[in-house]
Amino acid sequence: MSLRVTLLGTGDTTGTPTVGCDCETCGVARERGIERSRFSVHLENECTGESLLVDASPDFRQQFLTHDVPLPDAVVITHIHFDHVDGLGNAYRLFDDLPVYAAGEVDPATGESVADTIRGKYHYLDRVTVHDITPFEPVSVCGFDLTLVPVDHPPLSCFGLVVSDPETGATLSISGDSSYEISDRSRAVLADPDLFLVDALVPASLCAHHPLGGTHHDADGVPRTFGTKHMTREGALALAGDLRADVTRLVHTAHYYPADEAFAEPLAVDGEQYRIDDAGVTRLESGSASTPAHRR
Repeated sequence: MSLRVTLLGTGDTTGTPTVGCDCETCGVARERGIERSRFSVHLENECTGESLLVDASPDFRQQFLTHDVPLPDAVVITHIHFDHVDGLGNAYRLFDDLPVYAAGEVDPATGESVADTIRGKYHYLDRVTVHDITPFEPVSVCGFDLTLVPVDHPPLSCFGLVVSDPETGATLSISGDSSYEISDRSRAVLADPDLFLVDALVPASLCAHHPLGGTHHDADGVPRTFGTKHMTREGALALAGDLRADVTRLVHTAHYYPADEAFAEPLAVDGEQYRIDDAGVTRLESGSASTPAHRR
């Protein structure tokens, strides 16, 4: 069995290029035809042909028109911010029944669980069936073992995700939207992934422009968190090192990266594809050619 991973959306809440923005980074993205749409990841079980969508981007329609992947058999939602959930509205007329998996524990900030928020928001879509997941308890979906792990994205509850192949042990970890301050228990579950997709909103140098500055500084004083909600690039790479990730791609990135840094490795762009199997992680290139993925 192998897991085929397609990065449908690698951008933050506004994406890159950002609508109405004439910054140099957005200009370079337009010139090169690069997209970082709102975050979403497509996972295909190449043995069973089933596929899973991690987060439903508002750019759902364009992502599935642009990239050659099948519509999902199920969806898992990490949290209720619009750029991760609003794509569920596309279930209308596309699915007979779409199972949606989300955390069932109550969020003190909202008084309801992520699963309940989705039920309420999409009550009019009888094609969406919401299933509660208990964090840290694996569930089997599309032939994969899925485990939600709490991360730190105040003030809302937010979850990272581990997807593993029960036959081969191949593992994908996704940090979710998070600061660097992820608990030891969650880190233990996220650890040792073959492929790690990690939130890296901006470079640490931009923390000087945030009203709250940066937090979770390393020994050299470099902030690993931008404000309180998202990791810096430096924090994301530090977390990847902490977790001993084999291959790391930086996602959920903003157009605030300087143009000469915005498209450098290991920052991901939309459309990247990877296969995880017994041989490790392989990056799939256009024309069906493939090469070993760049490792840390």
